[in-house]
Amino acid sequence: MITELDSKLLEQIAELTGKPVGAINIRKDSGCEARQSTEHIKIDSRTDGNEGIEIRILDGTVNETCYIPVIISKTGVTEMVYNDFYVGDNCDVTIVAGCGIHNSGCEESRHDGVHTFHIGKNSKVRYTEKHYGENDPSQTGRNIMNPETVVYLGEHSTIQMDTIQIRGIDSTKRLTKFYCEAGSEVVVTERLLTHGKQLAESDMIIELNGEDAKGRVISRSVAQDESVQVFRPVVTGNAACFGHVQCDSIIMGKAHIESVPAIIANCPDAQLIHEAAIGKIAGDQLLKLETLGLTHEEAEDTILKGFLA
Repeated sequence: MITELDSKLLEQIAELTGKPVGAINIRKDSGCEARQSTEHIKIDSRTDGNEGIEIRILDGTVNETCYIPVIISKTGVTEMVYNDFYVGDNCDVTIVAGCGIHNSGCEESRHDGVHTFHIGKNSKVRYTEKHYGENDPSQTGRNIMNPETVVYLGEHSTIQMDTIQIRGIDSTKRLTKFYCEAGSEVVVTERLLTHGKQLAESDMIIELNGEDAKGRVISRSVAQDESVQVFRPVVTGNAACFGHVQCDSIIMGKAHIESVPAIIANCPDAQLIHEAAIGKIAGDQLLKLETLGLTHEEAEDTILKGFLA
């Protein structure tokens, strides 16, 4: 049963309100809470003994959305989930994932998952994934998420991946891999905010294997208090291709940030670029907003929201 608390989590991670239109699978506390397939998008349980689902999107499916959010509303839940996506040729679809944890106790609640995408030729996929955690005020349970995403892009296909983690995740280790064939393109936008003593590690591998393959990564992060962030993106050009990695971070308090972008060329026609910058909020920006009537804390919050937007 979807409670009021569950509804708030679903709205936070997937912008789901009311009865959704389209294909949907809601996983709650290690079980299937709701499932709905459509004529063109089929969702089935795995049959290999692992927890998770298989999503098959038929050739030529356009203007459809598939929702696969995960919510955990208990303390002490630990799960490992495997979800496989098979996207046919000539598709144009949106997939909305994400995980929300409301830890109601003092034990660790943890969601680990592997999403594997097989995207056909000439298809376009928009994939969003938002991670969010919260606790009852008097409880101390930790919220942990370790997502792994593997994407195989067919010729002339694209994936636009938007990953967001703003609050409440105490520890996360993310691994993301893309394998790009000729004419395919991956565009990743990553937004991250850590606070307290949170830890966030992200390893990203993009292999540009076909002619005219493209890979773009834009990472924006804020580390507050004593939190730690480590981002290691690696782009490898194995053909005449283009790759660009941009990492921008704001550091505050006693936080620690490592940004270690790497580019590897195995073809003389590969064009690869990486940029990385870490710094604090500029004093003149704060002063300008404070002269408009904002407090120091309000001015900081306004700048951070704009940076992560």
